[in-house]
Amino acid sequence: MKLHFEWTRSVKVVALLSLIYLLAPVGRAFGQTPFYQGKTITLVRGSTPGGIGEMRVRALIPYLKKHIPGQPTILIEFMDGGGGRKAANHVFGRSDGLTIGSTPGGILASAILGEGGVLYDLDKFIFLGSTESESHYSFLTRREAGWDSLEKLRAATGVRIGSHAVGHPVYLTGRFFAYFLSLKSPKFIPSYSSPEQDVAIARGEIDARSEVSLSIMKRHPEWVEKGMAHLHAVIEVPRGKKIPQFTHLPDIETFARSEKERSLISMFRLLRGAGSPYFVSPGTPKEQVQILQAAFRKAYDDPEFEKEYRKVTGDDPSPINPEDYQTAIREIPRDPETIELYKKFSGADPLPNR
Repeated sequence: MKLHFEWTRSVKVVALLSLIYLLAPVGRAFGQTPFYQGKTITLVRGSTPGGIGEMRVRALIPYLKKHIPGQPTILIEFMDGGGGRKAANHVFGRSDGLTIGSTPGGILASAILGEGGVLYDLDKFIFLGSTESESHYSFLTRREAGWDSLEKLRAATGVRIGSHAVGHPVYLTGRFFAYFLSLKSPKFIPSYSSPEQDVAIARGEIDARSEVSLSIMKRHPEWVEKGMAHLHAVIEVPRGKKIPQFTHLPDIETFARSEKERSLISMFRLLRGAGSPYFVSPGTPKEQVQILQAAFRKAYDDPEFEKEYRKVTGDDPSPINPEDYQTAIREIPRDPETIELYKKFSGADPLPNR
């Protein structure tokens, strides 16, 4: 009798387990296959190849792949234009979970300033953070021009300043330097990539440029160490950010003449302090967003990533996690007076008079 009872109970248990198996999704019955397994993620980089931006991206990719379940292939697609606007517009309409944007921080200013060509809504993007929240820019002139002091540089007329596309942070910093250093009738020649500017300044096609200081030290240390170029001033982001080879140069804020000019520099520092963002379309499925956000957090915290970043860029990473980045975007000041003045620097019109 007892044997019959045990057998009947066993049959019921087996039947119940069979029913659960039949009702469960196939993937869950054996352990769900990660969404990204066997897939390819396209990382759309809003710049030309070369320069510190690409170095930062390449330092991150192996650790991002490591921390995404399924370890997908990650490919970079370069899409230059509008200081990152073209890439941001492209990514805004791609909600497949397989497209990630990576642009200079200029896309933040472009949206806040209401510039033309912005087809994305900055406040709707889902941000994945940034590898850096600190930066440092230098302004230099070619040695052959002979401008080895600020006095000589200010005495020159029509200095040709090369830069990336209009709206790019390096374009903006070049205009900031020209304005605050009181250059006479400077001429801005945009749409050069970083390697193209290297060639242009060597050939004498341009006289000056603004550049990320670490990028100079990575590609052309002789410009600094052997005096192959003349350095004039820096922009520290945040203020107080020092790089040993540039500590003798004045920060741009020492040239400000009014509170309005100091507010302008402050807005620039806040925008650049948001780094170079990673983001996905607002239509990206929640499950994929959560996977990517978790992977970016883990990659930023990975000690091996820190070592690789330092080796590739020559600097320590200063990452901003996805949640903190989303908060930072909301806190960027948007008062009309500063915005109107900022617009005159980020666009292609002549610089305002001081």
